[in-house]
Amino acid sequence: MNLARNKFAQVMPAYVMPMLAAAALVGCGQNTTTQTGSEPANSAPAEVAETAQKPAKTIAITAIVEHPSLDDIRLGVIDGLASLGYKEGQNLTVNFQSAQGSMATVGQIAKQFVADNPDAIVGITTPSAQSLAAATTSIPLIYTAVSDPVAAKLIDENNKGTQANITGLSSQLPLEPQVELFTKIKPEAERIGFVYSPGEANSVAVKDELAKLLPKYGMTLVEVPANRSSDVADATRSLAGKVDLIYTSLDNGVASAMEAMVQAANELKVPVITSDEFSVRRGATAALGVNDYDFGLTTAKIVADVLDGKAPSEISPKVMNTLTLFISPKHAAEQGVTVDLTTLGDSINVDTTPPRQHSK
Repeated sequence: MNLARNKFAQVMPAYVMPMLAAAALVGCGQNTTTQTGSEPANSAPAEVAETAQKPAKTIAITAIVEHPSLDDIRLGVIDGLASLGYKEGQNLTVNFQSAQGSMATVGQIAKQFVADNPDAIVGITTPSAQSLAAATTSIPLIYTAVSDPVAAKLIDENNKGTQANITGLSSQLPLEPQVELFTKIKPEAERIGFVYSPGEANSVAVKDELAKLLPKYGMTLVEVPANRSSDVADATRSLAGKVDLIYTSLDNGVASAMEAMVQAANELKVPVITSDEFSVRRGATAALGVNDYDFGLTTAKIVADVLDGKAPSEISPKVMNTLTLFISPKHAAEQGVTVDLTTLGDSINVDTTPPRQHSK
């Protein structure tokens, strides 16, 4: 699996810029380091022995919906666990369930997982993690892809789980770098459109923070809700003549309909800025965010600690927010802008090959 990941990094060259070193050029998988495929052949018996020493475990994973970004996080979790001695099909059983965007299904999945009583549960996205927290106070719960776990009431202000069974990894993306990116993609932008799912607490939090931050840059927020993924295209088209740029961040309902948003934005000639690399692969102009696969790998370390016997209350919740910029001049042109890459640091060509297929 690691070989597939490395191959993906090679065939998908992207313009990337870590915010901590803007001039440094990196590949989208540079922090991904596992042993498979790089060890000498005589290390295999040791790998087998190490795996055999790990007891058989079962984990349950759920997400509010499936889209490439969340799929990559899940893939990272499973690959990361394999590198840590828990290999699916050998000593690890993985039960994955998607709610397919339905809040009613989110609750049903949580109840079923509790009845199954796995060794650990991984809740990908805020709605799924919240539902799991409401369903159990005893089964270890590791949240991931949650932008504001305090607002979601998964942890408190002291970085402790609100329940003894909760810990996890969040992606609290700072918004100021996002707004600074707006000024580089479209320097004259004054009105920023924000399409969001009102039922997702993380999206509402981003909306409220943007509304406070944008005036400092001489910008205003034009918000439009999309209650369902099927509403995203119409919500985007409703911004015609009202905005100079469209932004969406960590919103799973919108991400599920990214192609529909892109099609509408192309018609309006308005650039779309997001916070995950796959949105750029799917047609957005640019994205500033964490690498999803690496996010899954980091989550796997927490899950492995739990499977090894550590109590969630003994594992401090973590934040991963090192940002990488992904950009597509091709998509920018389709959305009415020409990006001056020299303002963003060194650049390389963008491969717009569709994202790889994920197993369900």
